[in-house]
Amino acid sequence: MERVSLFWRIFALNAVVLGTATALLLWAPVTVSVPVVLTEAVILVGGLAVMLVANAVLLRLGLAPLDRLTKLMRTVDLLRPGQRLPASGGGEVAEVIRTFNAMLERLEHERAASSARALLAQEAERRRIAQELHDEVGQSMTAILLGLKRAADHAPAPLREDLHEAQEITRASLDEVRRLVRRLRPGVLDDLGLVSALTSLTEDFATHTGLQVTRRFDADLPALAPETELVLYRVAQESLTNVARHADAERVTIALHHNGDSVVLTVTDDGSGIQASREGAGIRGMRERALLVGGSLEIVPAPRTGTRVQLTAPVLRKQL
Repeated sequence: MERVSLFWRIFALNAVVLGTATALLLWAPVTVSVPVVLTEAVILVGGLAVMLVANAVLLRLGLAPLDRLTKLMRTVDLLRPGQRLPASGGGEVAEVIRTFNAMLERLEHERAASSARALLAQEAERRRIAQELHDEVGQSMTAILLGLKRAADHAPAPLREDLHEAQEITRASLDEVRRLVRRLRPGVLDDLGLVSALTSLTEDFATHTGLQVTRRFDADLPALAPETELVLYRVAQESLTNVARHADAERVTIALHHNGDSVVLTVTDDGSGIQASREGAGIRGMRERALLVGGSLEIVPAPRTGTRVQLTAPVLRKQL
């Protein structure tokens, strides 16, 4: 079937309107006097109005696909893949829509690939820094702590109190370094798995924030790919951080359950809620991580004005 260009389609619409108007003038029992009387002027103006309305309606119907395309182009978000327009039939408009859909497909693949490279490089850097903190700073502070203990054992009473105080400060600093190491690269995730890592994360979160944390983990969770476990852990970590910083909440519930071919992580708080327009770098980072393993992230209001963050990730995923 030969395609009809947009020019000829608009021309045909206008031709239909003008042809109809001409036919009405030829066969309608209406004459125009000189000078024009009021009745004739009203009929002619009314006919012009009808012709303009008909032309506008036909053009609106003909150009509606372009309006939908323009709206999608203004609102499309590569972190929410799958946004497409139907492009049936031939013609230039359908070809433009098909081209735009193909461009979106290519951009989504390129964005996913670049995000994967960036996130993997970030995790590698986190691992390197965590290792250096553990091996260099942690061991040095441990040596200092042992030296202070030996000095305190042989020091006179007035100095012993100062050395004990220095020991406590050093011990607290060492605990903080260890906590930073766990945040940068949770060793328990590699050694004991996702459930143990999330348990440790929530216990540490409850200790430092004073919030009440409830855990609901399925007992029959399937084996997950390492990158999927890491994404689930990072999303839970970022969600808890957002709760502590912005939600003004008292209770948090973190759940992990198996649903068919997917694993669903849910973090729900009873805080002040979140507006969609307020999505910042942290939430967009979670969306990128979800795309990294072929998952989807939803952030919706929770009962009692709180917020629910839900990540659905496939169980089976190829290694990156």
